[in-house]
Amino acid sequence: MQNPHLPIKPLVTWIVVAFFFSIHAMAQKLTAVQNYGVNRPGVVMIRTVFSADVYVNNMRLDSRNFNHLLDSLQKIDSSGAIYTPEQKLDIVLTEISNHPNRFFKSSLDYIKQPEEITSSGTGFLITSDGYVATNCHLIDRDKAFIRRQFILSAFQQITEANISAFESAWATRFSDQQRTLLYNTYASVYARLFSMALYDLKKDIFVEYSADSSNGSSIPVKKIAHVVVRGQPMPGKDIALLKIDGDSSLPTLKIATDDLPRVGEQLFVYGFPGPVTNNSYVSSESAIEPTLTTGIVSALKKSVEGWPLIQMDANINRGSSGGPVCNEKGEVVGLTTFGSIENSGGLAAGLNFAIPVSILQEYLDSAAVVASPSDVSLIFGDGVILYDKEYYKEALRKFKEVKEINRRFPGLTAYINDAEQRLRQNDERKASMIRYDLLIFGLLLLIALVLFKFLKRKRLV
Repeated sequence: MQNPHLPIKPLVTWIVVAFFFSIHAMAQKLTAVQNYGVNRPGVVMIRTVFSADVYVNNMRLDSRNFNHLLDSLQKIDSSGAIYTPEQKLDIVLTEISNHPNRFFKSSLDYIKQPEEITSSGTGFLITSDGYVATNCHLIDRDKAFIRRQFILSAFQQITEANISAFESAWATRFSDQQRTLLYNTYASVYARLFSMALYDLKKDIFVEYSADSSNGSSIPVKKIAHVVVRGQPMPGKDIALLKIDGDSSLPTLKIATDDLPRVGEQLFVYGFPGPVTNNSYVSSESAIEPTLTTGIVSALKKSVEGWPLIQMDANINRGSSGGPVCNEKGEVVGLTTFGSIENSGGLAAGLNFAIPVSILQEYLDSAAVVASPSDVSLIFGDGVILYDKEYYKEALRKFKEVKEINRRFPGLTAYINDAEQRLRQNDERKASMIRYDLLIFGLLLLIALVLFKFLKRKRLV
């Protein structure tokens, strides 16, 4: 007769296999919490800094005509008309605004104004040694656009300095309306009378991400990036591949093998939207924490040049460009690239587009770069899923493996501390339950003894 019970060794083997199979099955479809936990360390901020010297014709005030204007005001006072100082100032500024050529003259000398403008966006690490995928338009701005931005920035600073000088010389404080009037006057004068020239234009590209410090706090890391290969801004294939140096165990994201997702699939989009990154109420330390938005694949479209696009309804904003668009497995299916413009000039909510990873793969192939998840990210990802399923002991083991490989892995210390705390709480809870069970057992034993003595005494009687 066969033993109906399974042998111990095969039973243990079956349990271990079933456990890891269940973990693998869970990894096939991640919750939003798991998706963020797994992918957040590999999402990085891209900053392209353009710097140059702007030379501007120095402006001088025509003292003769200006004094003539002041004399006219004194004649009005002597005629018996009563004006407040604010009204007199309005008259002066209005007259200057109506006849700027009469009061402002250019000189032969130039003002040198150092200027810097920054273009910010998102990217993600695709290899453990520092290859980063992002959008081309973040690093390759049109020269005419750059010139306009520099001249506008220089004009604003010079104008603010001139207005402040007027306030100091006249011992007054302009109202908002007066400042706007004078600002518009300067804009008119600079546009017609003064020239601006751009020299020593430079461009530096940086990749920024968070890392754990020795005390467990999150610190920003900023590294110079080099362009490996790039396409063209939209309507071209808006892809760029960057490289940072100095690391070999960086967190990465996994690239999906499917060419395109299906319409209706859930998407998870990561980025650094400008309204959050530049919000004055948000600390600068948390600026490098990526934002997660979710949505679905709304449609599959084609660009004007004939290659595929992913339309999605996940909310994005300026600063999210180049960020990874992930599926429910946590794999990157595209790069956030552009939105739809409303008649007002703003981005239309929920009508956004991503370039699929099949286009990214073309540039990876041309650069002979193989995108593959790093070992440290795979171990960390297993730990995140185990942690989220409350297998804290197994998760802690994974996190400590990560620490041996990369002690500065983003967010690692927080996971380790939290897992250890939850294990202590579980141990305390178990100890409390044991004490409670022992107490109940003792009370039951005491009741049984009392009942036994009572029955024995009754039998004797």
